[in-house]
Order: sequence, then C-alpha cells, then structure tokens
Amino acid sequence: MDLDTDVNGAALGELVAGAAQGCSDFVYLTVGTGIGGGAVTGGRVVRGAMHPEMGHVTVMRHPAEPSGFEGCCPFHRGCLEGLASGEALRERWGCAAEDLPPGHLAWELEAFYLAQACRTLACILSPRLILLGGGVMAAAGLLEKTRAETARLLNGYIDTPTIEQPALEFPGLIGAMEMARRIVL
Repeated sequence: MDLDTDVNGAALGELVAGAAQGCSDFVYLTVGTGIGGGAVTGGRVVRGAMHPEMGHVTVMRHPAEPSGFEGCCPFHRGCLEGLASGEALRERWGCAAEDLPPGHLAWELEAFYLAQACRTLACILSPRLILLGGGVMAAAGLLEKTRAETARLLNGYIDTPTIEQPALEFPGLIGAMEMARRIVL
C-alpha cells in the first residue's frame, strides 16, 4: 500500500463529494501555513516519481514587494510557498493573515503570486477547474482578486480555468476514506 499526501486526499475528496464532482481535470491548491497541490487528470490523481510539489514553483516577485523580504521557504526562499503561504504573510507583515485588513497591500501581492501559480497550472495541466482552499483563502476578496489577476496574466492566450473554493469542510478526510475504499475494493 502506498502512502499519499493530504492534499491529494483533499483533491480526491472534492472529486467524489465536493466542488469537482463530474470534473475529470482539476487542481486543488491549498494555501495555509504552507502551499500544496493535488492534480486530477482523466479522473485520476497525478502521481509520479514523487508527489507534485506545486508550492515550490518559481514565481516572479511583485514590484511592490517590501525590500528585504526574500521569502520564507528554507529551500527556495522566493518560491510560491516562500512568498504566498500563511507563514510568508506572517513573516513579511508581522501578523497572521486573518489580522490583515481587506485593503492591505498584502492581498494585492497574494493574488499576484497565486495567479502566477494558476497560470502555470493552466498552461501545464490544462485543468477545467482550480480549487483554492486553505485558511489564507478565507480572506475577503482574495478569490475574486486571484481570478481577475489570473485572467490578466493569461491575457487571452488560453481560456482561464474556473477558479473556485472547495465545497467540503474536510475534503482530506473524505479523500482518505475514498483512498481506503479503493484499496479494499
């Protein structure tokens, strides 16, 4: 029996009982303390030599990024996780994401970094749907800003995938149960 990641479980949970029901090609990206992703293509969770590390893709720095903040990822500094995770928000601004007001510059930067990830995923995996979950995504207006910025970055080159929040409160739990069911059956 192979072990899997929590975010692959979350993607599978959304596939069988959540926002991705009936969608055979989508990505689940969780934006919390860190950033992780699970992809489903042709109705199957993507696995390879290892699990996909979507949080560690390279992103361009926003021009308004405060000088001196290089990112918090101990491996890559300024990767997506290093610039857009909850930990990055805390290190850059000195407080938790939930304590930042809606009009704060943090949300412009956050949408810019997440939109780059969405653009990259759209170009590489061609998903019909991208689900953005995790605690950071609870910020008012962040989903809408990310959608708009993704469309701007894609610039009409390809259709912008639908970008939504997950439907399930605990998609990883449902996905883990589905993984176990598939092993037993």
